[in-house]
Amino acid sequence: MSSTVISHGAAHHDAHDHHQETFLTKYIFSQDHKMIAKQFLITGIVMAVFAMLLSILFRIQLAWPDTDFPILEVFLGKWAEGGRMKPEFFLSLVTIHGTMMVFFVLTAGLSGTFSNLLIPYQLGARDMASPLMNMLSYWFFFTACVIMVASFFVESGPASAGWTIYPPLSSVPTSIPGSGLGMTLWLISMTLFIASQVLGGVNYISTVLNMRTKGMDLWKMPLTIWAFFLTAIVGLLSFPVLVSAVVLLFFDRSVGTSFYLSDLVVQGEILPNEGGSPILFQHLFWFLGHPEVYIVVMPALGLTSEIISTNSRKPIFGYHAMVYSLVGITVLSFIVWGHHMFVTGMNPFLGGVFMITTLIIAVPSAVKAFNYIATLWRGNIRFTPAMMFAIGMVSFFVSGGLTGLYLGNAALDINLHDTYFVVAHFHLVMGSASIFGMLAGVYHWYPKMFGRMMDTKLGYLHFWLTFIGAYLVFFPMHFMGIDGVPRRYYTFTAFPFMDKWISVNLLITWAAIVAGLAQVAFLWNFFASIWKGKKATQNPWNSNTLEWTTPVEHIHGNWPGEIPTVYRWPYDYSKPGHDTDFIPQTVPFSETMSSNLPHDFEGNEEAIRIQEEWNKANNREVIEG
Repeated sequence: MSSTVISHGAAHHDAHDHHQETFLTKYIFSQDHKMIAKQFLITGIVMAVFAMLLSILFRIQLAWPDTDFPILEVFLGKWAEGGRMKPEFFLSLVTIHGTMMVFFVLTAGLSGTFSNLLIPYQLGARDMASPLMNMLSYWFFFTACVIMVASFFVESGPASAGWTIYPPLSSVPTSIPGSGLGMTLWLISMTLFIASQVLGGVNYISTVLNMRTKGMDLWKMPLTIWAFFLTAIVGLLSFPVLVSAVVLLFFDRSVGTSFYLSDLVVQGEILPNEGGSPILFQHLFWFLGHPEVYIVVMPALGLTSEIISTNSRKPIFGYHAMVYSLVGITVLSFIVWGHHMFVTGMNPFLGGVFMITTLIIAVPSAVKAFNYIATLWRGNIRFTPAMMFAIGMVSFFVSGGLTGLYLGNAALDINLHDTYFVVAHFHLVMGSASIFGMLAGVYHWYPKMFGRMMDTKLGYLHFWLTFIGAYLVFFPMHFMGIDGVPRRYYTFTAFPFMDKWISVNLLITWAAIVAGLAQVAFLWNFFASIWKGKKATQNPWNSNTLEWTTPVEHIHGNWPGEIPTVYRWPYDYSKPGHDTDFIPQTVPFSETMSSNLPHDFEGNEEAIRIQEEWNKANNREVIEG
């Protein structure tokens, strides 16, 4: 199969060698996976900046709830008359911030960018299985972003039911201002976004299964590809469930059905709806919502695996265990959604089942964390900006993941549910960890995307300000949550028991502002380096994977001639007996006789026989391991 794919790819490449592309076909409606990866990345960055500005706005409200800021009225108009934000607009900011970060930045921006960039590159393919579907995937995503931003310009304001859009706020258009047209636009935007993810997921899975180059079996794939492949499977199985939830929500909003509604009174009017249950929506939403956590985290883990191994100059510790842990996370992610619903009155036995599966899923996550630490141990570490962000990702993954053990316990979760403890937990383990994994990937693969190097000093400045700022923002929230401080409240000054947390809110807000300003250094570094950065060499990090065998200048089809053949796994770093500290996947074992080990040959008896004869001829003893 592989050889067939290679010859087809070569023919496809030759047929387009002299094809003249226009500006539209090269930069706008491109079908080249490399350009589509850049489109996903830059769109994701724009959405991240927008979402970050929203978060700073509502942090200002929480830090200075009784202060008027006339400048707010200039920018927000009727939503901040007199310079003070309205409560309903505060809820809208929280809703759209969460939606953009979870779906548009951490899902599409992260997975869309690096799945597109690396799957063809690291597997040895000319392009994705379906370049047309790939292009459509981006444009569905872009349209979804435009519609979501446009919801800020409708008279009733954007959606304000929280990023989880629980009924009845989302299903009764007259509930609050944000339940009207803004909510409808939210639903349309998310439907388009899910269409984008399904198109992308089918493409990623098809490419991994069918378009690997000669010699690239599953156990020679980098952990990045395993992560993208399994993430695509999770998305393909879970995202359509949210579509079904959204369709039923449309019916409740528009045609008078009662899937989620029953016995409601809105502004003194008794609604006619009977027989529905908002708990049904929670089941449908969280069946996607918890796998979504791993749709966000697994690509970041895959990028981190590659970066830590490359910059430790060591093989990744426990490659097979890392793959099996990703598979374990994939399977378990579908049977833990109920831990978000412990307070809905579910049967205690069912709650116990979800509690057990939630605690079990901590095991494969811990395997990954320990394997990262073992890879770093006694490594010849290069502290590049990418490596710093990768280590930061592991830090957030561990510290945020530990608090998940508390929330996974039904008895504790009843007390901590909907408090700042939950906000702290998921912002560390899902938000900060995934963002750091994404940024690590940007710094590491920037030379491959743009042919230039980013500024290292600005990268260090960006890392330290963001790393310290993120911990200062989210770590104190754990203690607020333990004290019972609820999330999504517009002001704390109305409740005497929260008075002691006003100074902590000030600290959190200032830390958020400083961390936000740190992103200016990244934005300058990113965009300025596209034109003014130092020109990159073909393999600036001395990496083993296939993408670094392609020319610096992008060409259609990735490789100018035949696609290279793969002979070994991607983590042969610092191998005893070899003259350099890395051996690319394309180097045959016949060229590395002095460093070959028996397990390298994967049971190939002929190769083992040749190696043993060479060992005897050169008086070399080989110790397995």
